[in-house]
Amino acid sequence: MTKLSVNVNKIATLRNSRGGNTPNLLQVAEDIQSFGGEGITIHPRPDERHIRYQDAYDLKPVVYTEYNIEGNPVPKFVDLVLAVKPTQVTLVPDAEDAITSNAGWDTKKHKSFLQEVISEFKQNGIRTSIFIDPVKDMIEGAAETNADRIELYTEEFASEYTKGNEKAIISYSDSAQLAIDLGLGVNAGHDLSLDNIKFFRDNIPGLLEVSIGHALISESIYLGLENVVNMYLHRLK
Repeated sequence: MTKLSVNVNKIATLRNSRGGNTPNLLQVAEDIQSFGGEGITIHPRPDERHIRYQDAYDLKPVVYTEYNIEGNPVPKFVDLVLAVKPTQVTLVPDAEDAITSNAGWDTKKHKSFLQEVISEFKQNGIRTSIFIDPVKDMIEGAAETNADRIELYTEEFASEYTKGNEKAIISYSDSAQLAIDLGLGVNAGHDLSLDNIKFFRDNIPGLLEVSIGHALISESIYLGLENVVNMYLHRLK
C-alpha cells in the first residue's frame, strides 16, 4: 500500500490569514494521523507565507508517523532540516516568489550541488528525495546524486487526466520503473486528487508515498477531513 503524507500548508495559510492560532496546525496534524494519515508534509518558504519556520520545530514532537519537510535547500532551509531532523527531506527547486512548485530539478546541471547537500542530510540520518520531472536523463541524474528517492512532479499528469488523456501516465510509469532499476525509491506529488489518485496509483510501479495538500484540504471543505483522509487511504490500497 502506498503511504499518504498530508501536506498541511493550506492549514497554515488559513491560520495566518486571520492571525491567532485558528485553525490550530498542531491539532490538525494530530487529527490527520489519528484518522489514519501516514505522514505529515510541510513546505516552508523564505517569506513564511504559510508554514513558518517555527512550525517545523513545533511539529517535531507531534508527528509520530513520517515527517517530510520540502523546500529549496538554501542555507536557512538546510539549517532548519538539520536541526529538526525529519524522517525525510524533499529537495524542491522553487523560486522564492513561486506560488507553488512548478518544475523539477535539472539533476545534470546541479549534480555537484545536490550531491553535497544530500551527503550532509544522509550523514545526519535523514532520508533524501529529489522533486523531479518524469524525464529519463533527470532520473538517471538523480541516481548519480546518491539520493534515496525521487518525488515525481505530477502536475502535467493531473492536467492531462482531467482532459481524458490517460496516456499521460506513460512517462510517469516508465520513469518510476527506471528509478527502481537504478535503486531509487519512488514518491509522487502535486495536483493529485480523489479524482485521479487511484488511476495514478494503479499505474505506477513501486509507488511508496504520495504527498497531497491543496486538493485534499479543498475536498475536506465539502466532505470533512476525516472522511477525505480515509477516502485517499482506500484508493491507495
